Amino acid sequence: MTPDSVRPPDRPAAARLRWAVLALGLSVLARMLWMLLSENGMNLVDLHVYVDGSASLLTDRLYDYTYSEKTPDFPLPFTYPPFAALVFYPLHFLPFTVIAIGWLLATVAALYGIVRISLELLLGRERLRETAWRAAAVGWTAVGVWLEPVRTTIDYGQVNVFLVLGAMLAARSSRWWVSGGLVGIIAGIKLTPAITGLYFLARRRWGAAVFSAVAFGLTVGVSFLINRREAQRYFGTLLGDADRIGPVGSVWNQSMRGALSRIVGYDVQTGPWYLAGVLVVAALGICAWRTLGPDDRLGTLIIVQLFGLMISPISWSHHFVWLLPTVLWLVYGPLRRAPGARWLAGFWLVTMLVGVPWVLSFAQPSIWDVSRPGWLAWLGAVDLFGVLVLFVWVIWVSRSRRIAPPADRSPEPARYPAS
Repeated sequence: MTPDSVRPPDRPAAARLRWAVLALGLSVLARMLWMLLSENGMNLVDLHVYVDGSASLLTDRLYDYTYSEKTPDFPLPFTYPPFAALVFYPLHFLPFTVIAIGWLLATVAALYGIVRISLELLLGRERLRETAWRAAAVGWTAVGVWLEPVRTTIDYGQVNVFLVLGAMLAARSSRWWVSGGLVGIIAGIKLTPAITGLYFLARRRWGAAVFSAVAFGLTVGVSFLINRREAQRYFGTLLGDADRIGPVGSVWNQSMRGALSRIVGYDVQTGPWYLAGVLVVAALGICAWRTLGPDDRLGTLIIVQLFGLMISPISWSHHFVWLLPTVLWLVYGPLRRAPGARWLAGFWLVTMLVGVPWVLSFAQPSIWDVSRPGWLAWLGAVDLFGVLVLFVWVIWVSRSRRIAPPADRSPEPARYPAS
């Protein structure tokens, strides 16, 4: 039997892998050329804050630093815990162009890790070794580069993709100390990933949940050892100050508080509107989680993270990197054949490819303006409505599946990626 008679079944998958690698390579090249050759390609305002702000780690001016060269309407302060400044501190010894290129390449590599772990949680490690699924992982990474949360993460030089990867690695690991340690560390860099502790509680991983709190506490302790004055300042007065982070009413803020504030015309803060919204999102999220299958780790993680994005005072559109795993879960997960799964995946893909907050930002006179024409405010709640619909859909579909005949449940993943 000749090798050719054995290998034809793998040729289409190998061809898809080559095309996927080419697409990813061209995507990275295009982003790099934009960065190096365009007038605004090296703006990377958040990366400037990380690099230049962290240089003040050992002074008493860490939280006095602002970057305004490219953002004169809103000088950007260093808003992360002192532990984050420690992590970023070595960068300020390098030329910024080198940092920017390395940041781009590392972000894309981390994005591939997110896609690969998402598929692994859905399919298992053995299936992911198949050429067709390796092609799917590379192909989805190429698509992900152009989705608005990742696109703006790259534009700003943000850290979101790395934080999502850290949470994904924590969910993937079965070792309590690895999972808890990863979440504690990434929460020490930026507080929002601490919501991942709810994932551990939902999965009854008590050791990981406790150790994540311990690891986070250690990052706080390190912060006080390095710079006691600035650590006291951050955890004593600056923590929770949403106004310092940015304008709540900007359309770029896709949290529930931001969406509600634009709809009613003023910052709802933590008043009745906000508290009622938290109760609704929490109730729907808990019900959606309880209807998931016991082995649906990715589904549980997505619900927890989307809940966290909703209740945070500010969730910039580039924080919604979690929508890419959401799309993968809808396309390849246990509910992929349920009515509406492809429609929801398509909704997220279209809104992310278009970049709805980016489009609507041109109609907002200033990032500080909360009041705006009503129909634009409702459109600006795109992520809030998407999350609510997703939670309701999961509840409805899961209830339908419980009463459906066994033949309709289709628990096994599809053999090959959808085209």
